[in-house]
Amino acid sequence: MTRSRLRARKLLLLGGDAPLLLAGLAGFFLLLSASYVFWLPDVSELRRKNPLETSFMRIKERQAAAQGKKLGRTIIWRSWDGISDNLKHAVLVAEDDGFYRHKGVDWESTRKALETDWKQKRFAKGGSTITQQLARNLYLSPSKNPLRKIKELLIARQLEKELGKRRILEIYLNVAEWGKGIYGAEAAARAYFGKSAADLGPEEAAALAAALPSPRRYSPVKGTKFMERRKSSIVARMRASGYLPEEADEEEMSESLAVLTSSDTSVEVSSAPAGTP
Repeated sequence: MTRSRLRARKLLLLGGDAPLLLAGLAGFFLLLSASYVFWLPDVSELRRKNPLETSFMRIKERQAAAQGKKLGRTIIWRSWDGISDNLKHAVLVAEDDGFYRHKGVDWESTRKALETDWKQKRFAKGGSTITQQLARNLYLSPSKNPLRKIKELLIARQLEKELGKRRILEIYLNVAEWGKGIYGAEAAARAYFGKSAADLGPEEAAALAAALPSPRRYSPVKGTKFMERRKSSIVARMRASGYLPEEADEEEMSESLAVLTSSDTSVEVSSAPAGTP
């Protein structure tokens, strides 16, 4: 048998095995994807442990390091009672007004987000609850990969099951990014207003909540038209939801939004156990 015939025969045999090879590869990647999606972190430790580092923090710092920069990190943990009710309410109406009604996932918002994404042929709308945002912040990445989204949903359900609403919101307010290297309500309150998170007034709280969708793009204290409209909308919704009186205290609502200019990028953490002031 000539060499050309032998080569042709080998190719024919390989061609016959190609479907099996493709099926094997598909099965391997399916198994890999399933392993990624269904491997879930143990969130029960968050009942007592205050997370002082998140996946998002590490990603941002690696990105800065890749550019030859060092990104500082300021995070100062505060318990539930150490955070102003104004900020809790502002964040709820701005980010997830159905927080106390859903079980981690707002399926109606998710459906609307998917419809918008489908129409625009891109990931244009989030639709994530506070619980989903926390799951993504703590354990995942900003990637809009569909597999990541599925895992986010599963972790969100676990958080709801293990922690409950109050603890979820407490952790969220302590690890949310509010600017480059600024994490949590206390660090943000000090950086932008020179006060504790416990002392934030309605407008200051609304300003912080208004910046949450894109904290590196929008500053709580730079009065752009977009931020002013968003802040006013949040205050109005706080009032409509019964979180503020119809006529808010004039002195409190007119507090100046003074910026505390500081170059301190050190990490300050609380060693107090979860749930303590």
